[in-house]
Amino acid sequence: MLKLSTLRSELPPTLRLAWPLVLAELGWMSMAIVDTMMVGRLPNSATAMGAVSLGSGIFIVLGLFGGGMLLGLDTLVSQAFGAGKREDCHRSLVNGIYLSIALTPILAAPVWLLPRLLNSVRVSPEVLEFTIPYTKALVAGLFPLLLYFAVRRCLQAMNMVRPVAFTLVTANLINAFGNWILIYGKWGVPAMGTVGSGWSTTIARTYMAAILVGYLLWYDHHHRTELLNTSVEVDLPRIRRLISLGFPAAMQTTLESGVFASVTTLIAKLGPVPLASHQIALNTVSLSYMVPLGISSAAAVRVGQALGRKDPTAAGDAGSTAIFLGAGFMTCAGIGLLVFPRWIARLFTPDEAVIHSTVGLLAAGAAFQLFDGIQTVATGALRGVGDTRTPMFCHFLAYWVIGLPLGAWLCFRLGWGAVGLWSGLSLALILIGIVLWFVWRRAVRTLSGYL
Repeated sequence: MLKLSTLRSELPPTLRLAWPLVLAELGWMSMAIVDTMMVGRLPNSATAMGAVSLGSGIFIVLGLFGGGMLLGLDTLVSQAFGAGKREDCHRSLVNGIYLSIALTPILAAPVWLLPRLLNSVRVSPEVLEFTIPYTKALVAGLFPLLLYFAVRRCLQAMNMVRPVAFTLVTANLINAFGNWILIYGKWGVPAMGTVGSGWSTTIARTYMAAILVGYLLWYDHHHRTELLNTSVEVDLPRIRRLISLGFPAAMQTTLESGVFASVTTLIAKLGPVPLASHQIALNTVSLSYMVPLGISSAAAVRVGQALGRKDPTAAGDAGSTAIFLGAGFMTCAGIGLLVFPRWIARLFTPDEAVIHSTVGLLAAGAAFQLFDGIQTVATGALRGVGDTRTPMFCHFLAYWVIGLPLGAWLCFRLGWGAVGLWSGLSLALILIGIVLWFVWRRAVRTLSGYL
């Protein structure tokens, strides 16, 4: 168990690193929430929100797989930075960018199969009409998104986190402004509805990549870090190492985002109102999830840097403190979901049928908040050690073998509707949180023999 003295020494540096990353993750999620709110004001509110829910859910599976493939940068760059090897950090970044270029066409290709896929699962035709062009607009920003992921992971692993927060906050302003123009047709621009929201998001993601690349070049010019002198030759052993670390992490994030996309697709069969309420509840719990996700990135960096310094005790203390911090926040978030469900739903839509349907989903979401906080931060701490496989297996078994089949049975066989699917997801996250907590505790006991 954590000692009070450990918390006192570890919380300040963890918070200093975590808060800009939390702000960045909140900015990332708020972009999706603003999209939902703004299309929710269109005349066909439920259908528009349903299309954005379905399209963004599918794109997130692809985008997060690509981002997950780059998570190996957390391990390589943080450990190299902790050991004082900045040139090694830069080489990992260069080869991470090469990996991003290779991933872009591979991940974009499945989007062209969407009409056939969504027709096969009998998605509501009125929702499908808006989903396809919206998703294609998002795909135009795929490479900028992967480039942003690569540069961000390198910057934060070297303790440069404030530019990341600045980028996401300002990108939200650009996205909101672009939504206002493109969705509703302002300043002489034709009203594009939901597809306008997709193009606005792509513009904002291109801006995010440009700002971080620009900052990295500015920092190199002023601090003479020799970034531009880094070898640009393809380093196949390093790319293989990135893939060996990143593929399990990518599979883990894909399994997680994929199960929610599958749930979204199944709920789409129930009609526009359940789908709209699902999108509201999903956006809400995703927003709370962004806080432990930011703390998770800080945990990966601090654990990796401590191991680079050959200080396994500090690595264990850093990871455990971060898990404590994430669990504490998510406990408070769960209470908020139980106390203010109708108020939360009204922020998205005035439709009383959608509001009533959302309340039950938020109750199911409240049940897993604590465990979601534990599993998210524990995953980051384990990534700092170099273990990306265990979380992958946990997510596969809990989500796809237990949670989704149970949820589908409750939804369609027992007639629970969307609440049944959310109940299955809740059980899965509770199981993942418990297992990964014990996995991290075992890792802490063995860290002294790691080096």
